[in-house]
Amino acid sequence: MFRFLTAGESHGPSLTAIVEGLPAGLPFSKEIIDEQLRRRQGGYGRGGRMKIERDEAQVLSGVRHGHTLGSPITLRIENRDWPNWQERMTPDPVDAPPEPVTRVRPGHADLPGALKYGQSDVREVIERASSRETAARVAVGALCRQLLGAFGVAIHSHVVSVADVGYPANALPDVNTADAAFWERVEASEMRCADAELTARMIERILAGKRDGDTCGGVFEVVATGVPIGLGGYVQWDQRLSARLGQAMLSIPSAKGVEIGGGFALAALPGSRVHDVVRYDAERGWHHLSNNAGGVEGGISNGEAITVRVAVKPIPTLAHPLPSADVVTGENIEATRYERSDVCVVPAAGVVGEAMLAIVLAAAWLEKFGGDSLDEMRRNYDGYLATLAR
Repeated sequence: MFRFLTAGESHGPSLTAIVEGLPAGLPFSKEIIDEQLRRRQGGYGRGGRMKIERDEAQVLSGVRHGHTLGSPITLRIENRDWPNWQERMTPDPVDAPPEPVTRVRPGHADLPGALKYGQSDVREVIERASSRETAARVAVGALCRQLLGAFGVAIHSHVVSVADVGYPANALPDVNTADAAFWERVEASEMRCADAELTARMIERILAGKRDGDTCGGVFEVVATGVPIGLGGYVQWDQRLSARLGQAMLSIPSAKGVEIGGGFALAALPGSRVHDVVRYDAERGWHHLSNNAGGVEGGISNGEAITVRVAVKPIPTLAHPLPSADVVTGENIEATRYERSDVCVVPAAGVVGEAMLAIVLAAAWLEKFGGDSLDEMRRNYDGYLATLAR
């Protein structure tokens, strides 16, 4: 069974992840993890925190001489901003606590978190609810990518839109057939968008939002290719791959909507224009003539690319704050506080989406193919693929 936990506060000493269930003998590259952490910190519209942090993973257990041991893997990511917060975030009792944060920010976890946990200082909510935690998840996802990559699975993402600027709904890039050059253009773009003209317009839209003291949301798309038929299941609701993908993507801070394949647009079409025709031939094996299903049918991967789009709301911390209230006194106030913030996180959210897709697929992969070692898993995988051939 694959499972993982993350721990750590936004301004604490570090973030930590413990990962269990990866097989022994998997080639391990710390550079792959650090590269994914670097990608998460990029993208136009990021705030001042990204100028402080230089995320890098420390491997504390589970790896020896460049391969996994089959035991739990522990990763640590240092928070370089910690020295500036030691007094405010010390775990030790203090004689003179810092001034509490009591004004809640609309759109954050501030109000429901403070009321749920009985906190009079919203700082104790902010620190864990912060999207800083996603750095640990990206590190876990990078481990999962190394497992999936050993079997030819590749995962990418790109930005579809920022605010009202993006691809027309009927002219989205076909990620099912995107080549290496397309993804190279994505990675070269500050917006992680393959279209240079759209990239420029997205940046201008973010700048306009920044000038207005406002923020921008958007949509990203994530895709996994090389996924075989058979991951997930329909026997119970929580085995469905589509359900797992929905939960994983909606766990990303600011995510407010998820589409798999054709998504909401399919609801307006007749079934004859929606469902993907099945074909078989000796060269390609089982395949479909289209991929409106997004690679998942009946909660099971069907051999096509897994495609998911995620709607990301605008960051709620605004330079011109909205009216709010004090969680301790109940006083209504004209403006809440402002903390250092991004203007747009859509490109970075796409990288987090890649990590979550990798995590979901790795868990389903381990359930399907098992094995205590990579060699055993490969035998199981090869044997299963042989049963699919006619």
